[in-house]
Amino acid sequence: MALEGSAIIQADALSALRQLPDSSVQCIVTSPPYWGLRDYNIPGQIGHEPTLPAFIERLRAVFAEARRVLRDDGVLWLNIGDGYTSGNRGWRAPDKKNRARAMETRPATPAGLKPKDLLGIPWRLAFALQDDGWYLRADIIWNKPNAMPESVQDRPTRSHEYMFMFSKSEAYYYDRVAVREQNGRNRRTVWDVNTQGVAGAHFATFPPLLVRPCLLSSSRPADFVLDPFFGSGTVGVVAEGLGRRYVGIELNPDYVALASSRLTTDAHTVIRPAA
Repeated sequence: MALEGSAIIQADALSALRQLPDSSVQCIVTSPPYWGLRDYNIPGQIGHEPTLPAFIERLRAVFAEARRVLRDDGVLWLNIGDGYTSGNRGWRAPDKKNRARAMETRPATPAGLKPKDLLGIPWRLAFALQDDGWYLRADIIWNKPNAMPESVQDRPTRSHEYMFMFSKSEAYYYDRVAVREQNGRNRRTVWDVNTQGVAGAHFATFPPLLVRPCLLSSSRPADFVLDPFFGSGTVGVVAEGLGRRYVGIELNPDYVALASSRLTTDAHTVIRPAA
């Protein structure tokens, strides 16, 4: 599949990536579905694997193919959230502060972990990708000043996630001047960015202010930017605002429609490959 202009591909991430040319995108910015957190009721969805190792392995396969698609001087920015073991409860009641957290089914506690353990998913995935040949260059703390309250009394409320910076090669494109802080110093690794909802999206979405420095530092105007888990299309919205072209891959047809409706200022094609 040749890349000529911005596009949304309605397909699962792995099969769509396999159709993209080698070394065809400059930058990848993405946030895969979290494990055991949401059920999107879509066959083939990532995040509902029966075990944590199975989830990590599926993502390893996706990012191995993404590495082939990335240019040799390209950068991957990967946001991934964490969670806690279920204590072998097969369900989760709605949190008093966040009703959307209810789950009808939950995976069993992974082998080697205990009830109430933090899963450590971000670092498990980061080390798996490092083992696969990615260069792990930075761990960004996404601090959420407006983080959602939690009904917990025996631990601090979580108010951060990780954004990992990976490169494909030892030498890569990075424009540090484009993302300098207001006082002129080199950008630090703690980013204060409020969460931000999108009308019509019933799931967590990327805030544009989290995506913007990734694209400014790791791509140039007219470069192709890839998000293999496009969701509501925020990476595309930011890309078109900065004069970049984008490729978004999304399995859920409702989210494809939502993303397409948000991307009104840039001509883009919606591609639905034959099954």
